This record gives sequence, C-alpha cells and structure tokens, in this order.
Amino acid sequence: MSIDVRPSEDAEKYLATDQLVWFGEVTDADADHLRLGLPTDQRFAVDLPDGPSDLHAGIYGVRPMEMSLPGDALVPIAGLTWVGVHPDARRRGVLTAMMTDHLARSRDAGTAISALHASEAAIYGRYGYGLAVLTHQVDLGRGTTFTAPHLEDEVAGITTQLVTMSDDGVAERMRACQLAAAPDFPGTIVGSPGFFTLMTSETPEQLRDKERRRVLFARRHGSDVGFAGLRREHKWADARPSGTVTVGTFTGGPAARLALARRVVDLDLMGTTKLENIGVDDPVLGWVGGPRGTGDLKTWDSTWVRLVDLEAAWALRSYESDCDVVVEVADRYAPWNAGRWRLLASDGVGSASRSDSPADVTLDVAVLGAGYLGHGIAGLLRAGVVTEHRPGAYAGLARAMRTSLAPEPSIGF
Repeated sequence: MSIDVRPSEDAEKYLATDQLVWFGEVTDADADHLRLGLPTDQRFAVDLPDGPSDLHAGIYGVRPMEMSLPGDALVPIAGLTWVGVHPDARRRGVLTAMMTDHLARSRDAGTAISALHASEAAIYGRYGYGLAVLTHQVDLGRGTTFTAPHLEDEVAGITTQLVTMSDDGVAERMRACQLAAAPDFPGTIVGSPGFFTLMTSETPEQLRDKERRRVLFARRHGSDVGFAGLRREHKWADARPSGTVTVGTFTGGPAARLALARRVVDLDLMGTTKLENIGVDDPVLGWVGGPRGTGDLKTWDSTWVRLVDLEAAWALRSYESDCDVVVEVADRYAPWNAGRWRLLASDGVGSASRSDSPADVTLDVAVLGAGYLGHGIAGLLRAGVVTEHRPGAYAGLARAMRTSLAPEPSIGF
C-alpha cells in the first residue's frame, strides 16, 4: 500500500495525535509549545484510509537548527522531532514512509544533514542514523574540588549571575552564548530563537512542587561568556540539608565552565550536584581526578546524525588526517547516497565523488553518520558492522573522521 505523507493542515489534530502517542498531560499551553517548537511548514502527517478518523496515523516535525562541525563550520541541519505513530496504525509502514519522506524533503531543501535525539535507541539506526555523540551524567558531592592550575588566572576574572530562566531576555542571552561557543565545541546544536523561548517557558503543570529553572551565567567584563541551566530540589535527611541541584547543560569555554562548576557544587542546602549533559572529553572529569572523583558516572547516547546528502556533507567538515578510500555505501532510504564513493581528505579538506574502482570498504550510511562529528568508529570493523576489502583502508577512514576531542552533546530537542 502506498502511504501519502503530506504537510499537516490541522494544528489541533496534529497536537492531539502527539499527545496520544506520548500520553502526556494536556495543558492550555500545548498549542503555544507547538507554535514555538515547529514552524507550520515543518509539520507532516499521514492519514490511512482505514486508520483513525479523529487523529493522524502518524506525524513528524522538523526543527530548523544549526550544528557546529569539526573545523569551526556552523551549518543548517534538519532537527527531526515530534515523531509518532498512532497505536492503531503501527506495523503498517507508517514510520518508514515518514522517514523516507523526511530524507527526500531535506535533500530537496538543500539540507545535507539530519539529526535527532532517540527516545528508543533501537529505532533509528535502521533508517541510516548513526550514534554520533555520547554524553555523561556525572554526580558530584557538595564542595567538590576542581583542580586546574593553568586556568586559575583566567577564572579569576569571571563572575557568576543567577537569574530565572523565564525572565525577559534570558533566552536571547543563552542562545548568544551557544552561538559564540559552538565553533570550539563541534557537535553543539543551536536552536532557533523560538526554540529557546520554548525551552525557557514552563507551565503551572510542569512546575508542580518544583522550583522554576534558573540560569547561572558566567560573565567577564560585563559580558556573558557561558551559562549553566539548573533546578534545585529540596531534601532533608537526619536534620541535614541534602538537596539535589540538576544541571542540564554547560556552555562556554574551559574557564567559564570551571567557574560555573565551582559555583553549582557550592549552592546552599544542596548535597549533590547532578550534571546531566557532560561530553566524553569535557574537562570536568580531569578537574576531579577521573571517574572515581565523582559520586557516580553514567553514559548515554546523545545526538544521532544522518547524512542526507553524502557528497555535500563530506565536504562541509574538516579532517585531522588524510585518507583516500573507495567505499561501497548501503542506503536503503536515501538511494541517491547508495553505491560506490571515493572519499578523500587532504590537508583538512574533504571531497566525495562517484567511483568505478573496486571498493576498499563496504558499510551502511549509518557508520558515516556515527563518525561524522569526530566520534571514534574504528571499533565497528572488529564488531562486524563494516567489511574491509583492502587491509588498513577502514582504519585510514576512521582516523580521518575522528577528531582529537570527542564531540559535544546537544540539548534535547
């Protein structure tokens, strides 16, 4: 059966479908969240002839965003979100039709890269998305010591300012900080102004028994140089304050992050600081002496990356080592990527072109997405995910794609 995916023309029906799929509490603010989160021309839906009549069989949306790549480039991406299939329409090809539609529309719009945060990790790999960024959740005790002798002079000139996230102008300040820091932290994803307004808004229902989210800005000479978003939660144990402060993200250079880290582990009435979005090579682990300097350390997947247009995407980023490899790429859902490509990297510049030469490596397009931001993918050969026809060819490709520092996690979208 052919499944037609089309732009959504009914905002209420689109929203109601999302609310059913995600079984969240319906509030008066949901329509505003939809308006701020997704442009009207980036909402798509499926209706089946024998599907639900009052709701869509499936929906998806695209946030217009930017992502920083190795080599300082900040490029437009399609931020895939609001993906859902009605329970009565599952196992009928609705998701496959929507994913195929998304890739074709993105390519037609000239967008070479799609990215997402996966609600369920097993879903998106089969559609060509590769796990490109890992993130740590780090627990620190009150008063944790951070040791960074060569940053102390710079940190001495930084002050901090605590504000409420929903205050006027805070969303704009946060976005400006992210844009400024992004080139130095490949993998950073920066949302639109509307996305930041959405991120800083909280409904009464979301605030039941909770503090409003706060933002701690790092400032130098009267200007913002970084921020941390946080929320505190009261707890008392044995007549002692032992609350938890949860920090959603750090933004800024190393000195700004150090100033922020020292502040968030020294908030009154708190016993534990939970850092939820720390990159694999974030300096915080070095400052505390390694994983055993933390109270707990967990690792999760962050950004998944999909090369929509392999040829265009390969040339957008820079490369830290050279390679010249012919790769046979499997890509079921974006067939324009499938086939044999000569992937070159020379003096930091990459190019991809069609080739008739024998393939050195055979792989799925998801492997290239996984390595696109610099995350190490060499182990996928040992794991049996990649086939190598010329010894050493895949190692050369993996070295060229890998960066000296692991990519930055992104804010959930």
